[in-house]
Formats: sequence, structure tokens, C-alpha cells
Amino acid sequence: MIIITGGAGFIGSTLAKELCSEELIILDRFSDNIQKLYLDEFPNARLVNLSDSKDILEQFRHKITFFYHFGANSSTNQNILNQSINLNIYWSQYFWDYCTKNNIPFVFASSAATYGSGENGYEDSHTILDQLVPLNPYGVSKNEFDKWVTTQTEQPPLWTGLKFFNVYGPNEAHKGRMASVIFHAFNQIKATGVVKLFKSHRPDYKDGEQLRDFIYVKDLVAVINWMMHKMLSGEWLASKNGLYNLGTGKARSFYDLAANTFIAQGLKPNIEFIDMPEDIRDKYQYFTEANMNKLRAAGYDKHFSSLEEGVADYVANYLVLGKGY
Repeated sequence: MIIITGGAGFIGSTLAKELCSEELIILDRFSDNIQKLYLDEFPNARLVNLSDSKDILEQFRHKITFFYHFGANSSTNQNILNQSINLNIYWSQYFWDYCTKNNIPFVFASSAATYGSGENGYEDSHTILDQLVPLNPYGVSKNEFDKWVTTQTEQPPLWTGLKFFNVYGPNEAHKGRMASVIFHAFNQIKATGVVKLFKSHRPDYKDGEQLRDFIYVKDLVAVINWMMHKMLSGEWLASKNGLYNLGTGKARSFYDLAANTFIAQGLKPNIEFIDMPEDIRDKYQYFTEANMNKLRAAGYDKHFSSLEEGVADYVANYLVLGKGY
């Protein structure tokens, strides 16, 4: 039996589809519509609202073999600090302690938002956690949990915390403003034929040349599954436990991202630039690029989709067809 918290979200639901033949317990905040969708799509899954999770975990603690914790408040709005602390720290600590006491391997979502503006680089080292200065409550809460787990003497037998960089792909529509630029670009093209990107408000970056490490959700889930199989097969040693970056290791520009959204539809890029909203200017990351040496050293050798490959698949096989929207 496998636990997935945040299983109704973007990454969690993609993972659940990959594991649909397994016996799953999916913990999230379920609306009636989401429950019906999941009951139709995942007949082997138990759907449990977060508020009932403690009871269900106690009931099945002798059957659970693996625990994925991807549930979080991922909003970067400064006004949701208390919500971020409750979901991203307190609940995470509870699940960590549960897996420790019951000897269950534990994989949880951290974030590249912990790196802030990148002044300390993007190396997934435990030694720099106290030096990181995240730019929003989400990043703060994730970094606080990262710091907490690395100081615990009692730990799950096997565990990793994955610092997700900019993830895009099917099942992200519900994220609204927080959905990827590809998702928003596709809808802007559909509505107006134009994509509007933020101007740069720094002299060292031209408009549209802000850089991020964009990773396709299918590649991210491939890494997650690889870790689970290594842990359950006994091939993952406790010496490999720790925090890991999960990006591609290659930063690309927002202009490239938008242009490829046009190209994937056989269209000529038509891109305009607008002022960045003032409420996010001071919290905006102009550059992220995952140092992937640690994951590669741990044995992961599979190819990551290029931006061109990932966008082409997402646009042509999902967005254009209205699938996984």
C-alpha cells in the first residue's frame, strides 16, 4: 500500500496515474467533483481528506510500504504565511515522525524556491540551508522543513527531499495563476494569438531572457518512481538519504518557452512584453539552474526532455486535445 499526500494536485495526480495498478491511499482536500473523478479513474485508491488522515494512517500502518508527501500550500502570496506553516511544516513533521516510527521509506517535496535569488548557488548541499534566503512564505516554509529534517537523529529508514524546480505538464490547470507559463501561453494564443511576458526590471537581463530550469512533469515522476523502486528493492543505501535537486540542469529563457509553445502548434511566435506586477518584483527569481551532480552520483542516468521535446509533447498531445487539462 502506497500513500500519496497531495494526490489531487499537479504532481501527485500525475504520480497516481503512474501507480494506478497499486493499492493507493490518496490524501488531499477533496471536493465532490474531484472525488468522483478519482473514483472513476483510480478504482484501487482510497480517497481520504487531510482532516481524516491520522485515523486512516493508524488503521493501515501495518500495510503501508511507501509514503510520498507532496501535499503543500504552494502559493507564493505573502498573506498565506500561517497556512504555509501549517501545511508545509507541521503536517510534514507529523508524516516524517509517522514514517520514522513505522519504518516506512519517505519521499517528500521540497522546492527550488528555497534558494531565493540564488546568491548562494543551487547546490543541494545540507551545509548551506541556514544561509538560504527564500523570497516568499512558501520557500521559507519549505526551507524550514528541510533544515528540520537534516537535524533529526531519528529518521525514516530511507528518505529523500526533492527540490522541484519549474515543473510543467498535464494536470496543472487547477493551479490558476501558479500554473506554468506554457499553460498560460497556450491559452493566450488560443484567445488572442499573442503571448505576453514580463519585462525585465534588472539591467543585466533583457526582456524575456529571465532564465529558469524547466522540467517536464513526466521526467520528474520518472525520477520519483526510480527512487521508490531502488528503495523497495534494497538498492538504495541510507548513506544516499538527503535533499536532492530535481530539475534538468539547464536553464532556459521564458522567451524560448513561449516561442516553443507557438512552434508546437505550427505557428510563428508573436510575443509582447508587459510590466511585471509590483507585488512580485521583489520576490522574482531571474535565474535558476539545478546542480544535478548529486542525483547523477546516486545512479540516475536517464535523459531529461529538452525544453523543445517537453513543450511539444505537452502542447500537441494534451493542451491542443483538451486532455489532462
